[in-house]
Amino acid sequence: MTENTIGTAGVTLTDLGKRYGPEWAGVQAVEGVDLDIASGEFIAIVGASGCGKSTVLRILAGFEAATSGSVAVGGAPIIAPGPDRGVVFQDYGLFPWLSVKENIAYGPKRRRLPKNRVSELADRFTETVGLTRFADKYPGQLSGGMQQRVAIARVLANEPKVLLMDEPFGALDALTQSELQAELKRIHVETRTTVVFVTHSIEEAVFLADRVVVMTGGASHGVAGHVARIVTIDLPEPRDVTTPEFNEYKREISDLVHGTGDHV
Repeated sequence: MTENTIGTAGVTLTDLGKRYGPEWAGVQAVEGVDLDIASGEFIAIVGASGCGKSTVLRILAGFEAATSGSVAVGGAPIIAPGPDRGVVFQDYGLFPWLSVKENIAYGPKRRRLPKNRVSELADRFTETVGLTRFADKYPGQLSGGMQQRVAIARVLANEPKVLLMDEPFGALDALTQSELQAELKRIHVETRTTVVFVTHSIEEAVFLADRVVVMTGGASHGVAGHVARIVTIDLPEPRDVTTPEFNEYKREISDLVHGTGDHV
């Protein structure tokens, strides 16, 4: 496999806010979010529906603009989508008329990279996600888990500095989720790309992340979504979901998400 050439960058959110609609009649979805993410760090964001975690991710992606505060990647303000950020959604979004390798090569081709470099990237990330034997298959011939592997590889082939993931495993069965979580951990160790991962699953967050950002609030609670606490996960690798220590982190975060823990 070729040497890792993916760059990485830190992410900074400063007093980030998002309001929908006019000030006199709108909804303050997110308010006062401060977060420094180190280069190469894996951050998970958890919280109940409507707390603003996906809104924060969309602002990071450049799909939406913040209405207050600022957000930057590698010190550069985010004003629009860009190649420094790759996004993986729950919906795979693959091109059904392209093979696995062609889907993965799509981004590098659009960037007009030399043909040999396009092929090198496509081969590398097809291998990275364990689909070399399926390189010539089409999305309709693959399972959901395999399609999500292609979606991850397609983003990585664009060599982003930050990988943004919005509940990418939420539609998969439990066994496939576990397999892809372990695969994502391995890929993160290999590439050291900065990852921001939104999930409803507290167990998934504790298994994957260096730190878990717990968001609470939201319109249904009558208060803007905000960061309740950031929990550093100090567990040895590989992480064992059956240990008392792992389950203590789950209980702590669950208490915060459901409003029974102390906020800071």
